[in-house]
Amino acid sequence: MLQLFAESPAFFLAVVIAVALLVGSFLNVVIFRLPVMMEREWRAQCEEITAQPASELPEGRFDLSFPRSRCPACGHMITATQNIPLLSYLLLGGKCAHCKTPISRRYPLIELLTAVLSGIVAWRFGFGWESMLALLLTWSLIAISVIDIDHQLIPDAISLPLLWLGLALSLLHPLDGAQMLFIEPRSSIVGALAGYLSLWSIYHLFRLLTGKEGMGYGDFKLLAALGAWLGWQLLPLIIMLSAVVGAVVGISMIVLSKHDRNIPIPFGPYLAAAGWIAMLYGPEIVARYLDYMS
Repeated sequence: MLQLFAESPAFFLAVVIAVALLVGSFLNVVIFRLPVMMEREWRAQCEEITAQPASELPEGRFDLSFPRSRCPACGHMITATQNIPLLSYLLLGGKCAHCKTPISRRYPLIELLTAVLSGIVAWRFGFGWESMLALLLTWSLIAISVIDIDHQLIPDAISLPLLWLGLALSLLHPLDGAQMLFIEPRSSIVGALAGYLSLWSIYHLFRLLTGKEGMGYGDFKLLAALGAWLGWQLLPLIIMLSAVVGAVVGISMIVLSKHDRNIPIPFGPYLAAAGWIAMLYGPEIVARYLDYMS
C-alpha cells in the first residue's frame, strides 16, 4: 500500500481527500465540544476555589467521544448512516431525519473545506512524513480558526501541543526530501520565541497607547507554534499577510455589514491562514518579493 501511495500521486490524493472528509466531520465535533468542555472545567475550578457553585453544571460525562451526537433541536441521536460526511447532508436534504429542523450548512462546509485544503497539501508535498505532518497542522488550524470565530479564544489544548510538536520535529533535521518542515532546531526555537514575543510586545504597546487590549494571549501562542514549525525566517511574512487580510476584512465588515467597531474581531483565523500559506509557499513568496524589490 505504501508503495502504491509513492508510485501513484493521484491515488494518494484521492485517499487523503476521503480521509479528510472524515476528519472534517470530527473537527465539527471538536469545534462544538471543546469550548463547552473548557467552560465546564473553568466553572468546576471556580467552584473548587470559592467553595461556592458558580452555576449549575450539567451532569454526566461530556468530551469529544461521549455522548453521541444528537440533533440540537429535538435531541434525536444521529446514527452512523446519518453522519457520513457531505453525503448524509445531501441525502437528508439538509434537515434532521427526525424533526426536519434545518441542519446548519456550516457542518458540510467545514467538511468540504477540510477536504479541499488537505488535497492541496497532499498535492504540494506528495506522499511522505512531511505531508502527514502538514495535514495535521492544517486540521489544527481549521479547528483553531472556527473556534476563535465563535468564541474569541484559541484553546491551549490545540496551540500548545502544536508548539511542542514543532520544536520536537526540528530535532529530526535534516530529513531527506523535506521542503518546509523539519527545520533546524535554532530556527525553530528562535521562531517560537520571536513569534510569541513579537505579538506580546505589540499587545502591550497598543494597551499602553490606547488603554485597550488589541488581541489575546492565544494569538501569541499560535504565532509561537507557527514559528516553531516554520522558523523565524517566515514570521515577517506571516505577520504581514495576517495583518493585511485582517485589516481588509475588518474594514469591509465595518463598512458593508455595519459591524460595531467596538466588538472585537478575532485575529486567530488570519494568523492561521497566513501560516498555512507560508507553510506551502513561504520561501517562494519571500524570494519573489526580494527579486521584485531588488
